[in-house]
Amino acid sequence: MNLQKMEIAGLRIATVPAEGKPRGAAILCHGFGAPGDDLVSLASQFRSAEPALKDMMFLFPAAPITLDLDPDFESRAWWEIDIEKIQQLAESGDARDLQHEHPPELPGCRETINKVIQHVHAQYDIDHRNIVVGGFSQGSMLATDVALRHEPALGGLIVWSGTLLCESDWRPLAGKNRLPVFQSHGTLDPILPFENAVALCNLLSESGLKVVFTEFDGPHTIPLGAVEGTVRLLQRAMG
Repeated sequence: MNLQKMEIAGLRIATVPAEGKPRGAAILCHGFGAPGDDLVSLASQFRSAEPALKDMMFLFPAAPITLDLDPDFESRAWWEIDIEKIQQLAESGDARDLQHEHPPELPGCRETINKVIQHVHAQYDIDHRNIVVGGFSQGSMLATDVALRHEPALGGLIVWSGTLLCESDWRPLAGKNRLPVFQSHGTLDPILPFENAVALCNLLSESGLKVVFTEFDGPHTIPLGAVEGTVRLLQRAMG
């Protein structure tokens, strides 16, 4: 796999280029505590499942915050998270409180990803409707906020093990851009409860978005079924 490095809007980005002139792009954001290149291997999985995706470029931005979790392991975040609080809410059944959270760093992160989108659009002459944003866990929360607000509409949104945040903002925004969504979540997820993922799915679906929701009997991860569903969305977005 040909892996390139670039910097856009101050973000370090690992990029898997298209084999020729790109017909589409996917910007995929990693989760809390992961290294910046955590999702890079997915590009090979997508292309193995669907060779036509050789014409899509993949960008994997590294989040701006460095976490001091393990000196031998790169850990990054889009914004700080109180993991203990989230686990306590999940255990107590009060995880719905997360739906009303508005991380103060989110607008800045959204603006940065918007700059990445604009760079891809301008530099590679890729139409916005052929650009997909997505991510895992915290990265999917950022991607959701970006996709719901972006004008013109993007080609799709990928939500792997995400959750509903900013409900008061996302609900009125969701009906404006009728973009396709692929969402996956494990019924045994101990970090972000399954019912919150269902709440996000319902919000998007009720607003008229076309959501394909894949649930699986597993934890906080990206299973094979999620890879297959993602490939179908990427194919449609590439046109």
